[in-house]
Amino acid sequence: MRVPWFIARYASAREFYVLTESWPLWLGLLGALLLVAGLYGGLVLAGPDALQGEVYRIIYVHVPSAWMSLFAYVCLALFGLVGLVWRTRVSLAAARACAPLGAAFTLLALLTGAIWGKPTWGAWWVWDARLSAELVLFFLYLGYMALQTAVPDPRAAARAGAVLALVGLVNVPIIHFSVEWWSTLHQGSTVSLFADSRIHISMLVPLLLMAGAFKCYFGAVLLMRMQAELLLLDRDRAWVLQQVSGTP
Repeated sequence: MRVPWFIARYASAREFYVLTESWPLWLGLLGALLLVAGLYGGLVLAGPDALQGEVYRIIYVHVPSAWMSLFAYVCLALFGLVGLVWRTRVSLAAARACAPLGAAFTLLALLTGAIWGKPTWGAWWVWDARLSAELVLFFLYLGYMALQTAVPDPRAAARAGAVLALVGLVNVPIIHFSVEWWSTLHQGSTVSLFADSRIHISMLVPLLLMAGAFKCYFGAVLLMRMQAELLLLDRDRAWVLQQVSGTP
């Protein structure tokens, strides 16, 4: 099947590497600025919550982590799909680079959720629908990474991982809509793109800044990991030797 133009432009490992070589630096700098602004707004400028007091401030780490756990998995599945259909090395590198990042965000969401749950619910963990589905997401990431390690052929591992990622994609809407579909201890969504957000603006702005910082971090580290994967995959090709030696 012919590769579409918007994928073909970035399908060449060499072209992708050269195009994105400086992007991690700029994304990292932007992410650092957003992180400082978000933490200052959330920890200093925003007042305490009327019901939860000061403990609510963990949302500035917990909520962006939870959002990124889903976002990274969708990226993983999409990269895997592109790899299955068009067999590009860049998509292979992208999928492999996504998994550890997504797993880290998911683990961070679970840990900060437990810290939040202890004073709020009186327990570190409950078998709540959203929490349980988020734990399943963490295991999906681990399963994908285990496949990449267990299968010696990178292309065969990528195909097997892509199938797993696509099957596991059904868990994403379950996590998102679980608070609406079932009776759950987890509070409903307070931030919405298509309706009025049920959170004060002084709390909302730092939360969005933190979400932007997490996105920038994800983008920067994803690109660095992809570049490393591409150098490894094409280690015997001339362009890699030129990059490593610094020759034009």
